[in-house]
Amino acid sequence: MIDAIIWGLTQGLTEFLPVSSSGHLVLVPALLNRASPDLATAAVLHLGTLIAVLVYFRAEMMRILRLTTDGKKLLKLLIIGTIPAGLIGLIGRDTLGGMAESVRGVAFTMVLLGLGLLATRFIPMGERTGATLRVPDAVAIGLAQAVALIPGVSRSGSTIAAAMMRGVDKADAARFSFLLGIPAIGGAGLLEMLDVAKTDAGITSEMIVGTIVAGISGYLAIAALIKLISSWGLVPFGYYTLGFALLSLVLL
Repeated sequence: MIDAIIWGLTQGLTEFLPVSSSGHLVLVPALLNRASPDLATAAVLHLGTLIAVLVYFRAEMMRILRLTTDGKKLLKLLIIGTIPAGLIGLIGRDTLGGMAESVRGVAFTMVLLGLGLLATRFIPMGERTGATLRVPDAVAIGLAQAVALIPGVSRSGSTIAAAMMRGVDKADAARFSFLLGIPAIGGAGLLEMLDVAKTDAGITSEMIVGTIVAGISGYLAIAALIKLISSWGLVPFGYYTLGFALLSLVLL
């Protein structure tokens, strides 16, 4: 059961913090000498973080479901932003999955991620709000999300940085990043569920505990990150990611 709590906390906190959830799910169990989650458990953990982001952004979801003017615009941007990662994920899924098996490779990728997050200090302060986002913005942010399919690259970190480069305010960049994560997280979980359905794997108590922990910690991570991003940007997460990755390379 301890493993389930570790997996849930790792998935919930790092899915939304710009520090790479895929990298942490590989490195944290390795550093603690614990088992990594199998495919079935990983699929269910995604469900926990998906519920967290849906609950947190329930107002935006209601606007989309009601097809208000703002809701239809947001839906269009989310669909456009999801296409690059969706295509690459389907085409290169096996290759990307194989990359996650290299612990040192993931750690090295996280070193590059940390340096990239540190470089965001040179991005000029943006003043655009989320309401000003247009199709070219969604394409650019969607391409950044596609890059984050590489294990060790943070989805939220890359998409927030891309939005900031488009002149979007840090807090609104984070909010759009999380909303864009809904189809990404849901799609990844669905693909894993389809693979699990081909096996005899059933729902276990560890999966349930891990999912609950992932959902609660994920909700808290979203609330905290929007405030932290507004004040500090991505640079502090760059220091953490770089330090964690270097420590992992030394210890592993």
